[in-house]
Amino acid sequence: MSLHRATPEQIQPILRALSGERAAIDAAGGPDKLTAAVAGLIDHTLLKPEASEDDIRRLCAEGVRHSFATVVVNPIYAALAAECVRSSAVRVCTVAGFPLGAAPTEAKRYEAQLALQAGAAEVDMVISIGAVKSGKYDLVESDVAAVVKACHAAAALCKVILETALLTTEEKQRVCQACLAAGADFVKTSTGFGPSGATPEDVALMRAAVGTRAGVKAAGGIRTLGDVEKMLAAGATRIGCSSSVRILEELRHRMGSASH
Repeated sequence: MSLHRATPEQIQPILRALSGERAAIDAAGGPDKLTAAVAGLIDHTLLKPEASEDDIRRLCAEGVRHSFATVVVNPIYAALAAECVRSSAVRVCTVAGFPLGAAPTEAKRYEAQLALQAGAAEVDMVISIGAVKSGKYDLVESDVAAVVKACHAAAALCKVILETALLTTEEKQRVCQACLAAGADFVKTSTGFGPSGATPEDVALMRAAVGTRAGVKAAGGIRTLGDVEKMLAAGATRIGCSSSVRILEELRHRMGSASH
């Protein structure tokens, strides 16, 4: 199973196993395979502006050790991260127009292209929130489409950050439709720099809006295994967080308790 483009149906056995039921854990291949499956859904993230090269190397070492889906770094570190994970299956994800989404489309596209040339395999871009608030969904779609085109030309995935805390329910739904029209691979809740992060309600709304045509990434404020379970149950197929290692440790502890 490729978890880079997991479907909600593929998530269900993982959720059942996370409940701690012995039969579900066995069906998932046992505690080690369950832990690997959860790790394969996580984008291990470090986007703090003060992150140093040593911090990025540490992030990448953790990414390789635990086989997370990606390590997420700011564009300036895309090449370093790509070198650090080169001998593994871990992919490099970076950001474009981050965190405000207020850069011109050409700047977002070029930022993505530079990162892809440096070794990134996924790009999380921020929508033009001001365009949404102005009711200009055609501009939202063309903005997303430009970055999607650059990503797909490099066989990379494009995730689109809505910053849901700043949008109304109708705006979230309409942005999801614009993202689908633009060919986005995922819609994503939050930058982690906004007023608040992911909520199960927003994840469920986004899943309903995109159906099975795109993935849903929950990010922002996800710190515990319980948070991960809530997001997956709501329809997320990728999780973005910086507490990734601690979450896996919590899972291993739970699996140890379930075996007794």
